[in-house]
Amino acid sequence: MTSIILGIFLAMFFRPYYEVWRRYVRHPALAGVLMLVSVLLPVGFVAWYGGARIAAEVSSLIEKWPAIVAKYQEWTQEFLPNVNVSDYFDAIRNPAIGVGKSVMSFFQGALVWLLALVFMLYFVTRPDMRGEDVVEKMPFLKDETKSFVAEQFNAFLDIMISFFQRQTKICLLEGCIYGAGFWLVGLPYGFLIGFALGVLNLCPFLGTIVCMPVALPLAYFFGGSWLRMVLVIAVWAFGMLLDGYVITPKIQGNKTGLGYAGVIFSFIFWGSVFNSMLGLLLAIPLSAFCVVFWRAVKSRYLKPVL
Repeated sequence: MTSIILGIFLAMFFRPYYEVWRRYVRHPALAGVLMLVSVLLPVGFVAWYGGARIAAEVSSLIEKWPAIVAKYQEWTQEFLPNVNVSDYFDAIRNPAIGVGKSVMSFFQGALVWLLALVFMLYFVTRPDMRGEDVVEKMPFLKDETKSFVAEQFNAFLDIMISFFQRQTKICLLEGCIYGAGFWLVGLPYGFLIGFALGVLNLCPFLGTIVCMPVALPLAYFFGGSWLRMVLVIAVWAFGMLLDGYVITPKIQGNKTGLGYAGVIFSFIFWGSVFNSMLGLLLAIPLSAFCVVFWRAVKSRYLKPVL
């Protein structure tokens, strides 16, 4: 199921690029394959030359992580004697266990993404379905209702496609900013951690939750002073402000129509509904569609209250 959902999202994201290939290639399947190859070749080229360095940094981080955990426990016992963190870190004290789990997760993830690419080719080469195509299969609906259903289906697709296309650009840009900032302040493995922070924020706040607990101990215990940890926090805060006031308003705009409280409620509600990370990933576009749908119902079917 995860591969199908990823395939649908990838198809929505790469649809404009696929249409460029369709201008020059008549056969849809061939255009889809050429589009995929043109994307994977540069990614593979970068991975070939940068992958060894990234793998070395990840391996080094795994080797040093037990030492970081031990120092963190010593610091916690000194300043927070009533807090017991040993149980929390037991699962990651043995590097072999962590590496084994990482290898298994890698192969599982590779299989999911391989299937997702297959589904992406299937969905991207199919004719773009619109609301009018959907309501044609619903002859039991009245003409007025068909028109309304078609409008809402089109609105849902437009919100989902626009949101994820724009959000991916935002996350890649944020990853470069955080990575460069952490590297400049001297954080060990700074660019790797910062770039992961930005990319993981495709699911809002996930990058911060995952990466900052790794960055701060590294900054303090292997950076040598509180100053470096403060600088890491400053880079993170600057990135958050830049995202909130410049990057997201410039790229995403106010397309969702949700305020800050609405965004928080969306995460809580849809996270509970799906009971998985998928709920957090879809929270904002689903809530934005609910707002659009309610306004449409209100304007068409409900009388204004005087």
